[in-house]
Amino acid sequence: MAVAEPFVAGDLVPTYSRASLAVRQYFRGTSAASWLAFSGLGLMFVVALLARSIAPFDPLVPAGTPMSPPSGAHWLGTDTVGRDLLSRVLVGMSTSWWGALAVVASGVVFGGTIGIVAGAVGGFVDNLLMRITDIFLALPAPIMAVAVVAAIGPSYVHTLIGVSIVWWPLYTRLIRAEVRKLRSSPHMDAARIAGTSRRRQLTRHVLPGTVPVAIITASLDVSALVLMLSGLSFLGLGAPQPAPELGAMAAQGLTNLFTSWWIPIFPAAAVALIAIVANFAGDALRDRIQDR
Repeated sequence: MAVAEPFVAGDLVPTYSRASLAVRQYFRGTSAASWLAFSGLGLMFVVALLARSIAPFDPLVPAGTPMSPPSGAHWLGTDTVGRDLLSRVLVGMSTSWWGALAVVASGVVFGGTIGIVAGAVGGFVDNLLMRITDIFLALPAPIMAVAVVAAIGPSYVHTLIGVSIVWWPLYTRLIRAEVRKLRSSPHMDAARIAGTSRRRQLTRHVLPGTVPVAIITASLDVSALVLMLSGLSFLGLGAPQPAPELGAMAAQGLTNLFTSWWIPIFPAAAVALIAIVANFAGDALRDRIQDR
């Protein structure tokens, strides 16, 4: 005769409820300021994803009288050719946000890979890779980015390439230092004594330990990258007109600062808003990870 299995209350808890419980437990004790930062980060992702859908007008086509002030028809006014400024700012925020994330991702992948190889192999390979990294670190990143973009031609993609070329060395240094620290830790000594293969040591013990450092650094870099990409666009090294880029929009409106202040001010305020949200969210994420 089969014996009935004991009833466990958790068996009736749906999978999504368990996931929700795990999320609540992870963020338990998070301060109100951190929740506000995470909420702002989530809102920024929503705006970046749906910018073209929620934009009231086509950002490339005139939709009203040129240089009209903010009104019910155009909440942020219109620019010098009559394009809706709210639509252009929303799309420009999306462009800046995804561009910054793309540069961060390339830095983490490329720079992190070099840092892992240098820290794990050591010796001549480590010295060679670090000397190459030092060469890039010795050069001022903004000037190098401007030089690269000017050499290959101004465009949005070329701007991302130019910034990515000078952004990876920091990740290489940080990841290499973390790998070397993890390799000399007691639990790695125990793994070597137990006969764990070098590949398993790297994949199971070293690589997971580098993830928090990479996440914290990347989250804090987004605001700086938004400012740099906007600065290059401000200098005319971004996408050509009439592409809605925040830096270029602010630069073009400077001549009308005292007559139509909304044209340069709102794009500049959008850059500041993205940088502030990213910076506070990065700080909150760093505190959350370090508290775990």
